[in-house]
Amino acid sequence: MVYAYKDFIPVIDPSSFVHPQAAVTGNVVIGKNVYIGPGAAIRGDWGGIVIEDGCNVQENCTIHMFPGITVVLKENAHIGHGAVIHGAQIGKNCLVGMNSIIMDEVVLGDECIVGALSFLKAGEVFEARSLIVGNPAKRTKAVSDDMIRWKTAGTRLYQSLPADMRASWKETEPLREIPPGRPAQEVLYRTWEEMKPGD
Repeated sequence: MVYAYKDFIPVIDPSSFVHPQAAVTGNVVIGKNVYIGPGAAIRGDWGGIVIEDGCNVQENCTIHMFPGITVVLKENAHIGHGAVIHGAQIGKNCLVGMNSIIMDEVVLGDECIVGALSFLKAGEVFEARSLIVGNPAKRTKAVSDDMIRWKTAGTRLYQSLPADMRASWKETEPLREIPPGRPAQEVLYRTWEEMKPGD
């Protein structure tokens, strides 16, 4: 659902997909080919939120801030299931792992990877291509070209999802049994191992 707050109405590019069980409120701008999953709460009441082209904010993520802050997810940022972004700046093509917490005034340089369950303390600044893990999180090494290729391939899947959802997603009643001839598990996408670099 999309909600106005005071004089602010969210701006969402028509190429993006916001699940109706997500809540997008107030001073929020969502760019092109962005996927927002169910349960995500993107609340631009005390400040602004800018989600640039090609980003994804997966299920049950929270994006918010202290008063007067603008949160920015730069182009192709990938925010894993259950992550919290609170008043931070996320660089281009970054990956924030599942259930990580990124606190106020954290700045991630471009192409950083944050490991799942990491906690980034307020005010931390990380240079581009940092691999960041732990609680409290620390830079452990530089992100390699192979790691960025892997991350970019995963983000590309999410960038194709808004168009797929608009074309084929609809509310429905469940089937009560598997129809004859349909396999129990149907593979709709290639595995990452089957994807070539540059796909």
